[in-house]
Amino acid sequence: MVAIKHILIPVCALFIVTTSAHAQKKQFTITEATNGISTTLAPQSIKQPTWQPVKDKLYQVEKNGDEDMWTAITFPSGKKDTVITQNSLSSALSETYKSMPVIKWLDEDYAYFTKGRNVTLGLQHAGGFNWIPWASLPADADNMTYDKHRLIAYTVDNNLWMVNRDKKNIQVTNEPNKNILNGQAVHRNEFGIETGIFFSPMGNYLAYYRMDQTMVNDYPIIKWDTVPAHADIIKYPMAGGTSHQVTLCVYNPATGNTVTMKTGTPKDQYLTAVTWSPDEKYIYIALLNRDQNHLRLNKYSAETGSLVQTLFDESSTKYVHPTHPLYFLPGHNNEFVWWSERDGYEHLYLYNTTGKLQHKLTTGDWVVNEITGYNKDNDQLIITASKESPLEKDIYTVSLKGKLERIDKGTGMHTALCSSDGRYVLDVYNGAGIPRKTVVRSTDGSFNKTLLTSKDPLADYDRPTIKNITLKADDGTPLYGKLILPTHFDASRKYPVIVYLYNGPNVQLIHNSFPESGNLWYEYMAQRGYIVFTMDGRGSWNRGLKFEQATYKHLGDVEIKDQLVGVDYLMSLPYVDQERMGLHGWSFGGFMTTSIMLKHPGIFKAAVAGGPVIDWKMYEVMYTERYMSTPQKNPEGYENANLLTKVKNLKGKLLLIHGTADNTVVWQNSIDFIKKSVDEGVQVDYFVYPGHEHNVRGKDRVHLMQKVTDYFDLHLKP
Repeated sequence: MVAIKHILIPVCALFIVTTSAHAQKKQFTITEATNGISTTLAPQSIKQPTWQPVKDKLYQVEKNGDEDMWTAITFPSGKKDTVITQNSLSSALSETYKSMPVIKWLDEDYAYFTKGRNVTLGLQHAGGFNWIPWASLPADADNMTYDKHRLIAYTVDNNLWMVNRDKKNIQVTNEPNKNILNGQAVHRNEFGIETGIFFSPMGNYLAYYRMDQTMVNDYPIIKWDTVPAHADIIKYPMAGGTSHQVTLCVYNPATGNTVTMKTGTPKDQYLTAVTWSPDEKYIYIALLNRDQNHLRLNKYSAETGSLVQTLFDESSTKYVHPTHPLYFLPGHNNEFVWWSERDGYEHLYLYNTTGKLQHKLTTGDWVVNEITGYNKDNDQLIITASKESPLEKDIYTVSLKGKLERIDKGTGMHTALCSSDGRYVLDVYNGAGIPRKTVVRSTDGSFNKTLLTSKDPLADYDRPTIKNITLKADDGTPLYGKLILPTHFDASRKYPVIVYLYNGPNVQLIHNSFPESGNLWYEYMAQRGYIVFTMDGRGSWNRGLKFEQATYKHLGDVEIKDQLVGVDYLMSLPYVDQERMGLHGWSFGGFMTTSIMLKHPGIFKAAVAGGPVIDWKMYEVMYTERYMSTPQKNPEGYENANLLTKVKNLKGKLLLIHGTADNTVVWQNSIDFIKKSVDEGVQVDYFVYPGHEHNVRGKDRVHLMQKVTDYFDLHLKP
């Protein structure tokens, strides 16, 4: 479920110092509190940074008066050149560009950009670029994928198309059944799956997912923007029900032939980690069984589709959760890196293509977050990892023998954009007291240059004191949280409290980041006289398998225990008003909010639950069965988590909010809850956002957060 993706160190209280001239400090507006940190209050940043392949040149978009410029900095000299201006691009293409488009590299010579469904290709030469039309895609084209060999693949409805080397649009599939999808992401985007299109390394073949969902139950998503309203029928496989069936196909543009990989049965298994071999002869697929406790990494012939070899297996008494394809090392065509949590933490393993483990590259009680590049000269991976603290992320080099060296400086959250040769990294980081800093570093440690130190965009605002809190779960596990105190805090007073929570898989709320609170809405509420508390409990991400799998088969049990540890801490504070406590969460956090209100009634006076799962039998197969197994195999766990049977326990005020077009947590969850409330004679409050899917975004999100704020003001303020 997406809202919407570190050794233990002591966490001390962090205080943000504000001046005594409070009257001169600004108050956040609800718009600033909701969207400001990504818009008007975002720290200054380098715009559209990208490395030119092969060359150590960093490109970015800069302003020259009212005109955009695409500039390049060569390293290590630091020489800057203006490559393109907004006006020169307009002149070259006889078309007005009001801003610089997002230009992306295909290889060291060719770049491209899109405007609507028109794609323009650029060939770089000594004097600049020659721009020519590359393709005009249909208005309903989707899932566009651009290959370095100047090929494009895209989908129209349920079929796959491609633009070949002659710039001709070729129809790859011609499937009349709308419930058989080609070239689209499958398994509801679980297992790290983001695409259904896979060009081969040399551009000679096109692999794609084919998903047959004819056997999956229909589900209506009601659209209210027409009169009469109409139903969009989607396929939604619910836990324990019939799932879809996926295969992987390989299309040869030269012959027009398509081969299907012989992945066998059962047909409702999951096909993950799809990866081409560098020589295009083979395709690797990680097959995960429906129970998600046994994985096989298989090697298939791209020519015949036949199974060549099972390289290795991974099994678990709970679940295996693959989320990355193989990473073939440049210059090492017979070696790849495999991600695995087999020792309890996400780490990297070097294998050869016969399935022999060469070396464990990383080890320890910490998590690897990303592979960001490879330095071929030194045979080093560049990765990010939460080694120093689960609250931070740093950049490291890792040799093929497992030697690990940190290459960044400064505490906080680092992101790395690597040059293609792995010699340089654009390190953009933020942390407590550091809005954003942008540095180019060489991976051998010999060079670093600061490109930008952002000013604090919140310096003029009346900001609260923020304390980093470490509590302990019942088994002694450290739990990290943040306590945001009201502005102008007076320890002799008592204040209402809002607890914000998620506490579900694949999400981490608490980081050493900017803003230190983690969310300007928390600070907005602090300005309005609230204490705000948030904490990651067991079941959430980035702490290893034991931490995550503590909730297995019993979602909503261990997580609630941990959140109640936070509640006990709050109640121990003399300035907390125990009679005026509120609770808020969305998605899994909405499930948690509703669960606490029903399983532990009376603690919170008011709560707001957004997009909540009410009955896990109504949530999708892939996510739910990973953490809960099936309703048939785990009836006790599903019954315990079923909130429809607990409605009568409600005390206090509860507002449920749902998007009417939610195709993630379907609307029926909260509708059934309302129906059960009526049946039980229980009063609840309810609000919907017509046309919105799982998350309310854009300008309407301001309306949402005002709604949440008003609800707490109504029920928690004296």
